[in-house]
Amino acid sequence: MSSTNILGLLGGLALFLYGMQMMSNGLESVAGNKMKDILEKLTSNRFLGIIVGALITAVIQSSSATTVMVVGFVNSGMMTLNQAVWIIMGANIGTTITGQLIALDVGALAPLIAFIGVAIVVFSKNEKVQFVGEIIAGLGILFVGMNMMGDSMIPLREYPPFINLMTRFSNPLIGIIAGMIFTAVIQSSSASVGILQALALSGVISFHDAAFVLFGQNIGTCITAILASIGTERSAKRATIIHLSFNIIGTAIFTILCLVTPLTNYVAGFSGSSITKQIANMHTLFNISTTILLIPFGNYLAKLATKILPEKAEEKEHHKHLKYIKSVDTRVDATFGTSAINLQNLRNEIQRMLEMARVNVEESFDAFLAGSSRFLGDVDKREDYIDYLNKEISRAAAKMMAHETNVKASKNIGSYLDMTSNIERIGDHAVNICDYTKLIEEKHIVFSDDAKQQMEEMKMICEKMFHNISKVPEDTQEWLQKVHDSENFIDQKTEEFYESHLERINRGECNDEACIIFSEMLTDFERIGDHTWNVAKQMAKIIERG
Repeated sequence: MSSTNILGLLGGLALFLYGMQMMSNGLESVAGNKMKDILEKLTSNRFLGIIVGALITAVIQSSSATTVMVVGFVNSGMMTLNQAVWIIMGANIGTTITGQLIALDVGALAPLIAFIGVAIVVFSKNEKVQFVGEIIAGLGILFVGMNMMGDSMIPLREYPPFINLMTRFSNPLIGIIAGMIFTAVIQSSSASVGILQALALSGVISFHDAAFVLFGQNIGTCITAILASIGTERSAKRATIIHLSFNIIGTAIFTILCLVTPLTNYVAGFSGSSITKQIANMHTLFNISTTILLIPFGNYLAKLATKILPEKAEEKEHHKHLKYIKSVDTRVDATFGTSAINLQNLRNEIQRMLEMARVNVEESFDAFLAGSSRFLGDVDKREDYIDYLNKEISRAAAKMMAHETNVKASKNIGSYLDMTSNIERIGDHAVNICDYTKLIEEKHIVFSDDAKQQMEEMKMICEKMFHNISKVPEDTQEWLQKVHDSENFIDQKTEEFYESHLERINRGECNDEACIIFSEMLTDFERIGDHTWNVAKQMAKIIERG
């Protein structure tokens, strides 16, 4: 095999992969964020999940990308593991579209398709039309690369070392391992199937041997999701186990079928003489059949993944859930005791929510003082949890109020609702403070020692106010006055710090960005005091009602 053939093979592979990426990027740009929106709003309906997973994967041309998205959603708590099963199954069906496109055998028109796509990109002024041009150009370039690879591999049919290597693929296990490793390296089953089709088209591997390589490629595609799950929560890792289990089970079933039945002859029979069509159809048959077989066992796949990676004690606490409110008794004959239990559970959830807001305020001030955005991820994650609790607590409280016959208890529920709203606003202002650190890092903003000292003082004042409202005594009057004094103190300090800030501006001790950020931070500081005071007032009302 000459150096020209090697260069042709590498060039063809480069064009093939680039064309696929170009087509994928264009499709994703046209779709915008709709794919993520669909996934986030997905119900637990298994058939809908499979359809959505297949369609999204067909659009972005990558089951790995869809599975990575699913891993992210499971990690964030937006999707359950059971929902993820159906999306992953659908993704495996959707990924077969690339092989079917290649099997259309429009290689002769590839240069024309590429030219039309590039012309649209170059001459169109409309961004969406340009994205469509990218899709067409990517498809054309993909076929051009495919043809180059096929032509460069023709001499391999008479190259003894390569012939010896290919004959080893007649061993199913070696073929599976080869397909698995190759797909894991390039991280795309669509691309590796396309390359296998080019290899088969050149006559260097038979369809029967290619089938085992194909099965291994389905396992190898899981590597991207496995890499994406590194550093995620155990629930996200379970999603990758489901993906891996699906393909291992499918590979085991189809390997046995190919060994004990003339399955490859049957597929070749209805696919015609085109070996690329035969490989494409086997790929589609593999994924659709495996999905149909495993649909009844989808929930068991989730249980298997949980068994392999069992739930730890601290895991449940980390993921979004109501810890104390398990259910709301809405029976007409519910006892007063039941009502009291509901109220106590409601109070416990709100205390938990308040503690999260307190931690966020503390970490936001720490981040601001350090001038570092390293806290931002934790603060944002906790804020998402606070928003979740606000929504779920409000929903539970509304259900309690609708069925509550005791006037006093109903008023207490109203007070708890007011508290959740104020705590959620405290969380928002904490995030605002932490968000400023991104600009501080980007612009290398430095605050004066006087400004830093005032920030330290703000942090200590907030900590004291949170400490005051954390333990409510039986006699609320003195306690409420203490909290009110703290809120007034925050107002006074806000005014004092602002006057001091103006003096620093007049002396030219801070630049424009620092001036704006410090002023915004003072507003957040003052609002945190207001909302904390509102929480305290509602606490006092509940205690006074008895």
